[in-house]
Amino acid sequence: MALSDLPPPTPPTPRPVDYVLPGVGAFPLDISDELRDSYLTYAMSVIVSRALPDARDGLKPSQRRILVAMNDLGLGPNSATSKCAGIVGETMKRYHPHGEQVIYPTLVRMAQDWNLRHRLIHSQGNFGSIAGLPPAAMRYTEARLTPVAAEMLDDLESETVDFIDNYDGKYREPLVLPCRFPNLLVNGSDGIAVGMATEIPPHNLREVCDASIRVIDEPGVSIFDLMEIIPGPDYPTGGIICGRGGIREGYLTGRGRVTLRARAHVHTEGRLNQIIITEVPFQQTRNRLAEQIGELVKSERIKGISTIRDESSQRSGEPVRLVIDLKRDADPDTILNQLYKFSPLEKTASIILLALVDGRPRMLTIKELIESFLKHRVEVIRRRTQYLLRKAKERCHVLEGQLIAISSLDEVIRICRSSPNRQEAKRNLMNMPVSRAVLERALGEDGFAALTRELGDLPEYRMTEGQADAVVRLQLGQLAALERDEILKEFQGLRGEITVHEILLSDERNILANVREDLIEVRDRYSEPRRTEIGSDAAELEDEDFIERETRVVTLSHQGYIKSQSLTDYRTQHRGGRGVSGGMTRDDDFVERMFVASTHAYLLCFTSLGQVYWMRVFRVPKLSRTSQGRALANVLSLRPEEKISGILPVASLTETDGQSVILVTRKGIIKKTPLADYSRPRNGGIIGINLDEDDSLIGSAIVRDGEHIMLVTRSGMAIRFSETDTRDMGRNTRGVKGITLVGGDEVVGMVVVDPEGALLTVCANGYGKRTPFGVAAVDDTEETPAPETETPEAATAEGDVEETPEPSSLLLLSVAAIVLWRFRKSRQRV
Repeated sequence: MALSDLPPPTPPTPRPVDYVLPGVGAFPLDISDELRDSYLTYAMSVIVSRALPDARDGLKPSQRRILVAMNDLGLGPNSATSKCAGIVGETMKRYHPHGEQVIYPTLVRMAQDWNLRHRLIHSQGNFGSIAGLPPAAMRYTEARLTPVAAEMLDDLESETVDFIDNYDGKYREPLVLPCRFPNLLVNGSDGIAVGMATEIPPHNLREVCDASIRVIDEPGVSIFDLMEIIPGPDYPTGGIICGRGGIREGYLTGRGRVTLRARAHVHTEGRLNQIIITEVPFQQTRNRLAEQIGELVKSERIKGISTIRDESSQRSGEPVRLVIDLKRDADPDTILNQLYKFSPLEKTASIILLALVDGRPRMLTIKELIESFLKHRVEVIRRRTQYLLRKAKERCHVLEGQLIAISSLDEVIRICRSSPNRQEAKRNLMNMPVSRAVLERALGEDGFAALTRELGDLPEYRMTEGQADAVVRLQLGQLAALERDEILKEFQGLRGEITVHEILLSDERNILANVREDLIEVRDRYSEPRRTEIGSDAAELEDEDFIERETRVVTLSHQGYIKSQSLTDYRTQHRGGRGVSGGMTRDDDFVERMFVASTHAYLLCFTSLGQVYWMRVFRVPKLSRTSQGRALANVLSLRPEEKISGILPVASLTETDGQSVILVTRKGIIKKTPLADYSRPRNGGIIGINLDEDDSLIGSAIVRDGEHIMLVTRSGMAIRFSETDTRDMGRNTRGVKGITLVGGDEVVGMVVVDPEGALLTVCANGYGKRTPFGVAAVDDTEETPAPETETPEAATAEGDVEETPEPSSLLLLSVAAIVLWRFRKSRQRV
C-alpha cells in the first residue's frame, strides 16, 4: 500500500485551556512600563512606610505602632511590665502585620541605652548588651513604656493628631504622635530607602530643648547661633568627635561627615604600659572591636601588643573596659595611632538630615528640623485646646440645664410627674419657659452674663435636648442643696477654663509660649550631662605615626645595595674582639657608607647628577644583618647613569636650627643651601645643584654656623675655609668656586672640620697618614699641600709610612671614606 493511499490523520481533540486567550478579557502590556510602575510603588512604600522617619515625632511606622500598642495595653511607666510576646502580638494584630522578625528587633532596639540616647521602652530581662550579645526570645522578656515615651504619647486621646484606618479597617491608628520634645534630634534615626538614606545622629536633650526655645524666642536666629547651643551630636556611647567642620557642614546643608574616636588612654604600671578603652564608637560592639584588634595583632599589622583583656562589668559601672597590654619595648603613642588607623577604634560617621515632611522625603538643616517640630507642636496644642474647649462647653451646657432645673425644682417635678414617659418629659421640659430672673439666680451673675453674650438678650430661655435629657437623668440625691453647690462650683470652674482656652487660641504667640513651657518642663525633668566630647580636628596621621621610634644602622654598598638593621643586632664587644658580620657583599662590591639614624629620620640622597631624593629611614628595607640588601634603584627613581654621591641623615626638615647643606663638585664648585629648602621633595627627585656638562657632584655635608670646611684634591692639595665665606644660595643654582684646580686636578673629597678630630688621608698605592685638623690652617686665598704629618696609627701591615710616597694620586673614595679620628664619642647620630 502506497503512502498516498493511507487515510489522512485525525486531528487531535482540543483540550480545555486554563489560561486567558489573547483578546478574551486581556490586553497587551509593555513589561518596561509595568516594571517602572511596580518599582515606583515599591519605592514609595519603602520611603514613606518603612525606612524614613517623620520629621515631627522622629519615628518610623514600626516604632510608632509598637508604642501605640503598648499604650493601648496600658503599659505606662508606672504599670507592671508585660511579656514582649504579648506586645508583639498586639502590635501585629492591630497595626503592623509584618511578622515578629521585624517587630521584636525594633522593640529591643528602643530598649537599648547604647543605641538610643533616651530609651523609649523599659526592659526587663536579657535585651542584649553593648558587647554584641543577642537578646533573649520574646517569650522570656518583658517591657513597659519609659517616662520619656509617655511624653511622646501625651494628649493622644485629645484629638491632637489625625487617625487613619489600620490595614484591615477594624482599628484606628495615629499618623504621628503628639511628642512634647524633638525626638528626631534627641534619639536620631538611620535607614536605607530606595535611592536615598538617612543618618541623623542623636543629640543632648538639654541642648536640643534650649535650641528650640531659642528659635521660639528669635525666629530669625542663624544656624551658627544654634551651633553655639548644640555644638554637635551626643552619642549614647560617648566617644570623641574630632573637629567641627563636618558638624558645621551637616547642620548647614543636611550632609556632613564627622570622625568619631573611642575614648582611650595610656596607663603605666611600673614598667608595663597599657592602653585602656572605656568608650567605643557609636554602633560598635565591644566584642567585635576586641576581635578585630586581635586579628590585626595576629596578622602582624600591629606589633607591640601582648594581650587584650575584657574587664567590662555592668555592675561596677564600667560597661566598656578593654585593657591592652603592650610589650616592654613598644611605644604606646605609636600603638594607639595604629589602632585609630587600622581598627574600628576610629570611624567616620555620616550626618544625613533626611526626613519625611508632609509625606515627602526632604533634606533639612538643623534649624528646619527644629522648625518642623515646632510647627507640629503648635498644631498639636491648638487641636488639644480646641478639643478641651469643646468638651468644656458641652459639659458647661449640661450643667446649665441642671442648675436651671434645681432652681425651678417644683415646676420640673410637676412636669415629670405629669408626663406619661421619659420622652414626653423631655419634650415638656424643652417647652418650659425660663425667665431671666430664674436664669440669673441659677447661673450666678458671671454665668448669666456669659450666657447673655453667647445667646443675646433674650426675654426667656428654653432648655435644649441635651439639657433636658441631663435633667431627666438627675437622681434625687443630686437635688440636695450641697449637690447644687458642687454643680455650681464645677460650672464656674468650667467657665474659667473656657476663658483660658479662648485666650490661648486667640493668638499663636500664646500657643508658642505653651510650647516653650513644655520644652522647659521636659528639659528640667529628663536632661542628662553630655557624653560625647567635641575635640579639635584630628591631625592627619603621617606614616611615621604608625612606626615605632628606634635606632637603625643603615648601610649602602658601592654598587648601590641598601638595607637597615636594628642597632641591637650589633652587640657591644671588648677591645680585641672579632666583631660581627655586617652583611654579605659580592666579590666586586664593598660597604661604602654606614651610619646610625632613627627610624623617623629623613635621608637626603644626593646623586652624581645633582639631583636630591628624599626618603625616610623606616622606608629603607629592614633586612637581616647578613643579607646583601636591596638595590637602591628599586627604592628611589634613579636614572641608569646616576650614582649616589652622598646620603645625609636629618632629624627634621622644618626645625633645622640654622643648618645648611654644603655641596661640592668634581670641578671644585661649592654651594651652601639652607636645609629647609629640601623639605618639599617629589617622587622624581628635585634639583640640588646645577652642574656643568662635564662636572659631577662628589660630596655633601651638613654644616652649622661657624664651622669650617676642607676640600682635598686628587693631586694632594687642600683648602680650608669657614662656612660663613659662602653665602646661602637656592637649590636651582650653580654655586661658586671653592678651590682653584691646576691642570687636570679634581676634587675627591670634602669634610666638615672637627677641631677635636683628625684627618686620615689614604693614597691609591696604599699609603696613609693621620693629621690633626689644627695643622691645616685656614687659607682663604690659595691652596696648600695636604699635611704630611704621620702618626704611628697610620701604619700598614708591612710597616709604618715613612714619608710622602712617590708621585701617586691621593684617593679619597667619598665623604664616607674620610675617617674623622676622634678622641671622644661620635656626635653624628641623628
